[in-house]
Amino acid sequence: MRYVVLVDPYAPARGLPPLFEEAGYQCVRVQSTPEVPAVYRGPLDLSGYVDNIVHSGDLEETVRELSKYAPVAVLTGSELGVELADALSERVGLDTNGTKQSAARRDKFEMIEQVAARGLPAPRQLLVTSAEQLRAWHQRVGGRIVVKPLRSAAGDGVAFCDTVDQSEAAYRGIVDRENIFSLPNLGAVAQEYLVGEEYIVNTVSREGRHHVTDIWGSGRLAVNGIRDLLVESELIDPASRDYGPMVQYAFEVLDALGIRFGAAHLEIKVTPDGPCLVEMAARISGGELPYYATEAIGESQFHWLVDCYVRPDRFDERCGTQYQIKRHFAWAALASPVAGTLNAYRGLDQIEALESFRAMRVFVSPGQLLRPTVDDLSYPLTVTLHHESEGVVKRDLNTIRYLDGHGFYDIEPPSGMVD
Repeated sequence: MRYVVLVDPYAPARGLPPLFEEAGYQCVRVQSTPEVPAVYRGPLDLSGYVDNIVHSGDLEETVRELSKYAPVAVLTGSELGVELADALSERVGLDTNGTKQSAARRDKFEMIEQVAARGLPAPRQLLVTSAEQLRAWHQRVGGRIVVKPLRSAAGDGVAFCDTVDQSEAAYRGIVDRENIFSLPNLGAVAQEYLVGEEYIVNTVSREGRHHVTDIWGSGRLAVNGIRDLLVESELIDPASRDYGPMVQYAFEVLDALGIRFGAAHLEIKVTPDGPCLVEMAARISGGELPYYATEAIGESQFHWLVDCYVRPDRFDERCGTQYQIKRHFAWAALASPVAGTLNAYRGLDQIEALESFRAMRVFVSPGQLLRPTVDDLSYPLTVTLHHESEGVVKRDLNTIRYLDGHGFYDIEPPSGMVD
């Protein structure tokens, strides 16, 4: 039997073990932390793995435990596992991005520094060490800035700040708490706010050759004090105007950050001056995007990762081909503007009657506490749409946005408040 190691393959990576098994490989799971982070807690499904090895912090011990499987590949299944996957793959002599730039692939300040050092467009930024330093920098830069944790994901702790008081409050809110991975925030970075449309570019690389698996445009709202809350993702056609320049820039960013093998997830804004990196993650795209891409295109980062690590000839033969959209696909999140106990949603039947309606996921059910949506973890529900016509999908996205708002939520307001 042949084996592949997945480090921290939490929920978004659940599609990888079956695909590796189809290719003739069993998966071994490595957990980089003794405890499962709170964001992933719940029943741990280990059915797709022949073993679950919990890393104690001793790299050599984990290498010894893996040696009985003689793995052919080690890759990360989430943001949390990036550095350990780099260290393990390097240590056992497998295809690897190495450890030299591991920190820059997790640390959002070092990431931008590396990109800028290559002469690529990058936002101005500050490694925040004190509230006073941040206030002075914000005054000097002027306008809107973004303050966020050095290491996190899913929009956790990201704040858009128009005043120095807002930026100071954002910084203090970061340093005094844990991130979504149940780890203490080790610092914060402040960056200039980039103006432009934001895209998600998903890739897989092998021996330094990069391949775009899917690109998603984003729809955003200024709501609940959040300037750019993500509420929509729509698969874009490779024929779109921004595709070529964005792909070229994305590949240059991957080179700058030492991505030679495996998946990457880039968030890029196309500004009036061209593409500019918001941030990059050296792992598969989060949420359900790989599954949506599979439905819309026929394959995703998952399939290309399997080719990269265990079917290299197939990867090399197809690398660089543009994906073809079979069905136009979009994802939409509703954004609650209210807090209270949810009695019911108004208008679900209208959403389900949309021509391109595919499915709905409800995260807050009647009887549960509803809170204003401020990040990826506080959506009350999400909807997916698919259709042969791009126009139908766009119309239905607009209809969802029309239905959402104060009138969509029948709530019992918190005690002392009036609805």
